[in-house]
Amino acid sequence: MNRQEPDIIDFYNSQVVKMIMDKYGYSELEAVKQFVLSKTHELLENADCGMTSFGAGAVLEIWEAEKITGDPRNSVYIRED
Repeated sequence: MNRQEPDIIDFYNSQVVKMIMDKYGYSELEAVKQFVLSKTHELLENADCGMTSFGAGAVLEIWEAEKITGDPRNSVYIRED
């Protein structure tokens, strides 16, 4: 795995966690836990996956697709239809 730059991960963490808190009413700790332990975050950490070509809003949608379906690859942003 080619690890993503820490500054890039920090950017997405701060942006997506804030959106999760705002949308779902989670505490910061719960939102961080939900996002950082997700498969979506795992894809984000792998530079080879190209997740940084998406904005934070798209990453949030990918995370939501994972929460609903169990697989972030079911997101409209990355599924192969």
